[in-house]
Parts: sequence; C-alpha cells; structure tokens
Amino acid sequence: MGIDYTTVTEVSGNKVTQEQLERMFHRYCFAVNFSKGKDILEVACGAGQGLGYLAKRARKVFGGDYTERLIKEAKRYYKERMPLLLLDAHFLPFMDHCFDVVILYEALYYLARLDIFIQEAYRVLRKGGVLLIASVNKDWPEFNPSPFSTHYFSVPELGHLLQSNGFKVEFYGAFFAVPKTVKERIISTIRRGAIALHLIPETMKGKEFLKKIFYGQLLPLKEEIEDGMCEYVPPVPIPSHIPNFEYKVIYALARVI
Repeated sequence: MGIDYTTVTEVSGNKVTQEQLERMFHRYCFAVNFSKGKDILEVACGAGQGLGYLAKRARKVFGGDYTERLIKEAKRYYKERMPLLLLDAHFLPFMDHCFDVVILYEALYYLARLDIFIQEAYRVLRKGGVLLIASVNKDWPEFNPSPFSTHYFSVPELGHLLQSNGFKVEFYGAFFAVPKTVKERIISTIRRGAIALHLIPETMKGKEFLKKIFYGQLLPLKEEIEDGMCEYVPPVPIPSHIPNFEYKVIYALARVI
C-alpha cells in the first residue's frame, strides 16, 4: 500500500520498558469501560495486542490496520477469533451506524487528514457511540516526534476538530510528566538533550538499545495483554481549552450526541 509502519509499531517480541507496558495496558483498560456488550472497531490496531482483551467484554471486535505485515501478525495469533482487515483510516469500509465504539490509539499523527478520519468515525458510529483517541502529548517537555508522523495536535486543536465534526468531547491526562526521583530527573535531562541533538533512534529496535542503557532490564512484549499485568490508575480529567504540560499521554473521549 504505502508506508510500512512495522518499524515504529510495538509488536510481540519487542523489548520494552515497564512504562511502555503500563501505557499499552492503560489504553485498553480505559477502553474496556466502554466495551461491555458493544460492537467495537479499532483502527490502526497494529499487531492487535489489545483486541483480545476487548473481545472478552465486547459483543464483537473488528481490527484494522494500514500495514499488511501487522495485520498478518495479528491474524497469525488470533486466527478466527475476530475479523481483521487491511484498511485506510480515511476510508472505513463499513456501513453507516454499525459500531458503538471506534478506537484510534497512538496513530492520529500518522494520518494525512485527521479530519477525514473523524468524519468517517462519526459516520460509522451509532447515536450515543464513542470515539476514543489516545496520543502522546505534543506539549510534554520531553516530546519526541515519531518517524512518518504528519502532525501532532494540542488538546485545544484536537478538541476543536472533534467538536466541529459533531462530537461532544472530554479530555483526560495520564502518566504524570514531572520526574519524581533523582534517577528520573537525570534520565529526563539526558533525554531532552538527545532529542534536541536528534540522537533518538527512529526504529523500535534502535530505541531498545538506548532504553536498555538507561532503564536496565527490558520486558518482552506479549501477543495479548491480560488482566493483572500492570496496575491501572484511571486518567485525570483535564481542561479542553488550554494546552496541557502535566501529562505524557492525552485521551480524548468524543461522543455522538
């Protein structure tokens, strides 16, 4: 199709930090609150680590991704447990009003036209349905843009885009950005310097090497997340009209009204 996002996607077998694992687990714990008995579509599902977790609560789960290698990886693991398809987020191949929940996690910044995806999500959602978006916070002082990214949105920018396309929006923050320990402050200082000097590797494999130096032992990422693998602390409501500098991760909860 086009860009292969495999190199910038967390897939099973990757070695990750405890916080990376916590962030992935956190995203799907948040989504589960809206999933019981619902029809769910995850766009840009990657290798699908969260799909099985959602499927245990939902009525039906669909997963789709732009990269064929990632969908093949998801199919290899899940087999016939759920529909998995190759798709472009700008053109969702579904009828109107057929889902209760649409999820876009850590992928909005790869889309050429986020507004078109938002319109498509609104189209396929039923009345009262929700669009869940998670993204790294561009206003976090240690923010480092991903390769292949097109545009990152501040909280007010994303809120305006969602509201102008018919959604009622709430925002939440997760993973407090201020370092707490001496070690965290040292790593934060080094990280900021590396970002400023463009020394952060672009691929997941390259980042593994750097993380092992600073964080020590890394953890293997499993094919499917499961209960109890991390602690879940609910995200905190944040204002929608000003940029946020306190949290590393931003959630948007957008409802069809």
